[in-house]
Amino acid sequence: MAHYGTLRDHNLDLQAENAADIRGATVYESGDKKLGKIDDVIFDHTTGNIHYVIVDTGGWLSSKKFIVPPQQLHASSRHKDDFEVSLTKEQIEKFPPYDDSAIESEGKWRDYESRYQDSWVGGAVQHREGSDHNVTPTAAEMPIEAGSIGSQLSREENANLTADRIIPAGGDEVVISNSAVGIGGRWSNFEDRLRQRRRDITSQCETCRADSAQGTASDRERDELRKAG
Repeated sequence: MAHYGTLRDHNLDLQAENAADIRGATVYESGDKKLGKIDDVIFDHTTGNIHYVIVDTGGWLSSKKFIVPPQQLHASSRHKDDFEVSLTKEQIEKFPPYDDSAIESEGKWRDYESRYQDSWVGGAVQHREGSDHNVTPTAAEMPIEAGSIGSQLSREENANLTADRIIPAGGDEVVISNSAVGIGGRWSNFEDRLRQRRRDITSQCETCRADSAQGTASDRERDELRKAG
């Protein structure tokens, strides 16, 4: 079972690779209004894949922070090394309030994520029920600046899509993935480095240590059974 955690203040030593940390990057809505800054990420301790970014709004949201899956982020067309998301403040306010402590308990996180996913289906964001919660906005919701994702599809083409993903120009099929694609070099460098440093980052995680110990014990048992056979 996937086990999630946050990066907190762990240093990925990105400066050694002349790469920028996405923490601190500004997130804008498509109308170029600032929503906040990326404060942290929620990632899978087993793979290092990022499942959500945590955005600190600076105070305009009552719960101060909200989360958004990386599939919803794209490189800002107006601000270098920053990001855009096709959500308005009004939509974000309909998400269940995010609390940093939720990720510390498997039960609390499962409950929060369930309510968060329901909010996408239930009206906070346009979504087709029956698919997962990672929705790609329609062409009408995306900025149409040259080079942006929204400029790759006409509104007619977007209306004919049969899945909740925007297909890159020239693509032949829809591939549903758990990682962001085409989100920019800043993101790619950060997530690659996170995967590389995953073992160091999770070394103090009690759940990961317990799983590792259980796996080691199971390996020993299998070896003993093979020898006995």
